[in-house]
Amino acid sequence: MSPSYLELYRNAKLDEVIDRVYRLLESCAICPRLCRVNRLKDKKGFCRTGLKPKVYAAFPHYGEEPPISGDRGSGTIFFSNCNLRCIYCQNYRFSQKGEGREIEIQELAELMLKLQEKGCHNINLVTPTHVMPQILSALKSAISGGLEIPIVYNTSGYELPEIIKNLEGIVDIYLADMRYADSAMAGKYSGADNYPRYNRASIKEMHRQVGIAKINKEGIIESGLIIRHLVLPHNISGTHQILRFIAEELSEETYVSLMSQYLPCHKAGADPQLNRRITEEEYSQAIKVRENCGLYNGWIQEARGSESLAGINIKSNIGS
Repeated sequence: MSPSYLELYRNAKLDEVIDRVYRLLESCAICPRLCRVNRLKDKKGFCRTGLKPKVYAAFPHYGEEPPISGDRGSGTIFFSNCNLRCIYCQNYRFSQKGEGREIEIQELAELMLKLQEKGCHNINLVTPTHVMPQILSALKSAISGGLEIPIVYNTSGYELPEIIKNLEGIVDIYLADMRYADSAMAGKYSGADNYPRYNRASIKEMHRQVGIAKINKEGIIESGLIIRHLVLPHNISGTHQILRFIAEELSEETYVSLMSQYLPCHKAGADPQLNRRITEEEYSQAIKVRENCGLYNGWIQEARGSESLAGINIKSNIGS
């Protein structure tokens, strides 16, 4: 199955999308922050990213959900900076402190091609929201160089649905978080009290575009939506409400990765509600909620976290 972006490239529709989303950077309206700074002139808003994308690491990743990593790895590119400020972020060194290196569009395209050369099943774009126009520009260049594996849009879920609409026919696989059901919790722990509203609308749009995950006979995902939900202590994430939304508003067939690997990273150790891992009872209760909601596709085992990224940089993990 060929990735859908090849058709848009052949009929020049990809050029139209790139032109349209780049114009949004002039008064930045790429995400719900709506900072309105002119990133075309390298001005920086909430995400602290100007015109050039910044990349922290790029390498074949074997710790994603099984259909994404497969046996050859997922070609993962970790973008620096983020439009959230989660106090418990495992990747805070590059998501909030900005570690990484600014790169040119052509270099980003070359990273994609090198990951394909390494045999990766897909190109996995981690935290792509704030640099989506630059990614699409690099994608065009990579296609001209022979890229032909699917794109995984690996997002926190803090998206504008009207921006996600631009990715129709480009992104085949959405790997999206649903982090909070409650706006007060989203505001307190991630600095985004409007997260639930935009998250749910964007997830619906992703589901409309790609539908239920399609996994081939080799066990590799070819297209579709996978939703990640990180269970937090004291039910801060609102697991019941989120899983019920998925079952009732999307489909009981939706693939859900119910993650138990929460660690009190970054600033979470100072918060009395988040300064511990979840208990077995809390995770068992989340599994029961999943079953009661009728959700039967996905994973309940612990997903291996990205804390293993410490010390990794794009030079040492791509090479020549």
